[in-house]
Amino acid sequence: MKLLRVGPVGQERPVVMDAAGDLRDIGEPEIDGAFFASGGVARVRDALDGGRLPLFEGKGLRIGAPVARPGKVVCIGLNYRDHAAESGAAEPEEPVVFMKAANTVVGPDDEVLVPRGSVKTDWEVELAVVIGGTARYLDSREAALDVIAGYAISNDVSEREFQLERGGQWDKGKSCETFNPLGPWLVTADEVGDPQDLAMRLWINGERRQDGNTKNMIFDVAEVVRYLSQFMVLEAGDVVNTGTPAGVALGLPGQPYLRAGDVMELEIAGLGRQRQRVGQA
Repeated sequence: MKLLRVGPVGQERPVVMDAAGDLRDIGEPEIDGAFFASGGVARVRDALDGGRLPLFEGKGLRIGAPVARPGKVVCIGLNYRDHAAESGAAEPEEPVVFMKAANTVVGPDDEVLVPRGSVKTDWEVELAVVIGGTARYLDSREAALDVIAGYAISNDVSEREFQLERGGQWDKGKSCETFNPLGPWLVTADEVGDPQDLAMRLWINGERRQDGNTKNMIFDVAEVVRYLSQFMVLEAGDVVNTGTPAGVALGLPGQPYLRAGDVMELEIAGLGRQRQRVGQA
């Protein structure tokens, strides 16, 4: 099942895409933490299967992020062997965890802004995990998978100078406005199946820069969620970005960082496609 939100910024309407590709009004006020925690996914699936959801006449509208107001965005760094190598870093023995401001989340085709003073704004195609319940001290991989509501494409946009050369934590290079396009859909976990065999690609101005697969994660989705739950409580509506494969600007010859006017396109098998034009803050 594909859940999404369509409409102008701040006025998005939650809908579901049916098997024919038509949008159906789900009759819920939002797709957010309260929706997931109260069994919203099951309610919508039941109503969709029962033919009780009216058509939504909204084709051509802007697509917003599929999750409204995530409580937090938790990220895993250096989680693909080839990306760790291109970054000049050793493969981590435990997941590298950092946070990203929740208000970085924007729609999948919204403009991404190069921050003022930036010279090293970079791209990262990632599999995003959307949490569907409370995850606290999970004791197994099975329990971790059970708490996942679904998956989406995330672009973990990063400013490398802010992140790596300005002291302190990574967060300052990760939390600039518009730095987390998400969507176009939240695809429920049952439809995705195995999250560890999804092809993922990214293009800059039509040139392929990243071409990877989630099977090459160092720490897979189940382990990432289980591990995080030992250090923080994950709650319904939280988003977890699980890392990026090789091909970011940081690791490329000449380091072709983003400039205003560039176009990023991202896709992950079964999760749709994003397209962002780069602007200037």
